[in-house]
Amino acid sequence: MPPRSSRKGRAWRFAAYRRRTLFGLLVGLQTAGACFAVLAVLPYHGSTLVEQAIVLVSVILFGWISAGFWMAVTGFFWRRAGGDPHGPARRLAPARIGEVTLAPTAIVYPIYHEDVQRTLSGLASTWRDLERTGQIAHFEFFVLSDSRDPDIWLAEREACLALRERLGPQARIHYRRRVLNLNRKTGNVADFLRRWGRRFRYMIVMDADSVMSGEALVRMVRVMQADERIGILQTSPSLINAVSAHARIQQFANRLYGPLFTEGLAALQLGEAVFWGHNAIIRVEAFMGHCGLPHLRGWGFLRGSVLSHDFVEAACMWRAGYEVWLDPGIEGSYEESPPTLGDELERDRRWAHGNLQHLYFLFRRGISSAHRAAFANGIMAYAASALWFGYLVLITLELAQFTLRPIEYFPDPNSPFPVWPEWQPQWAVRLAFSTLFVLFAPKLLAVIDLLFDRERRRRMGGILAVSAGTLVEMVVSMLLAPIRMLAHTRYVIVTLFNLKVRWAGQNRTEEEGWGDALRHHAPGALLAAAWAGFAFWLQPLFFYWSLPIAIPLLLAAPVSVWLSRFASGRRLRRQGLLVSPEEGAPPPVVRDLLAAPPLRTPSRLTPFEAAVIDPVRFGVHRALARQRRNMPARMQRRAQLVDKALAQGAAGLSVAERSWLVDDGEGLSTLHHAVWLADGDTPWGRQVGALCREGDG
Repeated sequence: MPPRSSRKGRAWRFAAYRRRTLFGLLVGLQTAGACFAVLAVLPYHGSTLVEQAIVLVSVILFGWISAGFWMAVTGFFWRRAGGDPHGPARRLAPARIGEVTLAPTAIVYPIYHEDVQRTLSGLASTWRDLERTGQIAHFEFFVLSDSRDPDIWLAEREACLALRERLGPQARIHYRRRVLNLNRKTGNVADFLRRWGRRFRYMIVMDADSVMSGEALVRMVRVMQADERIGILQTSPSLINAVSAHARIQQFANRLYGPLFTEGLAALQLGEAVFWGHNAIIRVEAFMGHCGLPHLRGWGFLRGSVLSHDFVEAACMWRAGYEVWLDPGIEGSYEESPPTLGDELERDRRWAHGNLQHLYFLFRRGISSAHRAAFANGIMAYAASALWFGYLVLITLELAQFTLRPIEYFPDPNSPFPVWPEWQPQWAVRLAFSTLFVLFAPKLLAVIDLLFDRERRRRMGGILAVSAGTLVEMVVSMLLAPIRMLAHTRYVIVTLFNLKVRWAGQNRTEEEGWGDALRHHAPGALLAAAWAGFAFWLQPLFFYWSLPIAIPLLLAAPVSVWLSRFASGRRLRRQGLLVSPEEGAPPPVVRDLLAAPPLRTPSRLTPFEAAVIDPVRFGVHRALARQRRNMPARMQRRAQLVDKALAQGAAGLSVAERSWLVDDGEGLSTLHHAVWLADGDTPWGRQVGALCREGDG
């Protein structure tokens, strides 16, 4: 392990101090100006409790968007300067990095109830591209399943075997399913490390929809080999494969605006970056020694397992004396976007719970200032919506008091001087335009940055297409902002009350139906209608001010449905809008993914039924099933489940019962032989007959 002193004297440390100091001053000065403008706008200039609350919330929110603005400016500066000289890959000459030898590296895919075809197609594409580099011998692939439903994990197992057979004997692809699902993804990775971690120097963690080019994987290992002080190297994944309109808009925003924000974030964090949980390489020995996460011992949502583990693991790696880097210069790292707004919000519900848990670590000893800022940023990603909602409530209350109650000339009981309420419309206009500038200037900078990148501009359809796409993205973003605000506010409240959060596989292939959309968005639409009606009754001018928030909430259901439609996304693609560089010229790894053949042949049988009936599949699963000892209680349970399966069919068994039976070698064998001896007029007998007729055909 490199000693902590090995970080001292590194040039990037002084650069980080200077950059962060300047960044803090710029954000502070801009926020102070906004605070002054808010005080000037309010009728009592901050003399009442309600106005003081408005000022406090306004300052926090403006500081939040100001930080994003200056981060984009920072990224624009370094991109125009040719890149950050302190980046880990840039410190190594191209000729030198090509001479660095590789080391044993595991590429792991922790999955839970995912689309097995998509996950393994991505793995196969990554494997093939890695093979093209000639360095495949240094890598092994592991699919680590936490799936509980046997119809899912049996399909995973079969698909992995089929993929390994298709790629040939040289394909070192392994599948393991945990029997005990403890601590979610962190427990899954920990289980892998306990079993195989000491075989590898590095581990590259992938998500279920991750794809990486072979060149990127090899470069990551070489950077780690060249600098033993790096514990984690995080890439910046680009979104690909968007089909629905919602996914296309997110993909376009990622590819147009993302480079500025990522470059700015990397320039401010430097060697104190964060880990995003996937598409990153980790030094295994250091991770095993220092990144084990304890159970939280707080109250409510601050108790139990750490849900959003990645930021915490990065902080632990730093505390142990290693550096953590985000390198935007590593190209060829990809992932996918949720296809619908509903799926995005469902994912955000889980992330909100996990990010708010970072309150537990925010002020703990041994955490660097950059990681504290990352924790605060993750918390604000969802708390900002609750604050915005609170701001709207406070503004409504302020106007109601000013309109319905007598004017209060002595709002401060301790002051003998009266306060004359006054509105400053010119300050309100200045504040509104300043806020809009801070929000939308980064998008303009991104378009300007694209003007200097001829190849990327060409692959995105040209400047006219990009400009039109930017307008579409901005309009949709304004429509979705109130919807996300209301949803995130609810998630914050749910988390504070420690209500249960469901962690499951992500939908990647289905549209959103009208029933789901209306059910999800009807409460928000009713709230928006009530608020707008109250605003109109209170003061017509306030009603017009409320419309940019109320109208998107009223239209949330149809907007959500339209955005989820694959036909809408394809129409935008045909019109040349929202095009990403990978669509204009797909790299080989993406082409392989798009052309991936199915890994499983379609069957009228469920995977559980096929494992029981089909002799070939039965043989495979029987060989891989657990060989349990014949204890009396176990023998009784086995006999009961076999009898129940024969009498009621697969549908008569619960998920847990099917999972136990198909993972019990003797029980599966008993059921298989009994099914083949079943009468032809029973459900199992009819399925056996149908299978035989298919074989004859």
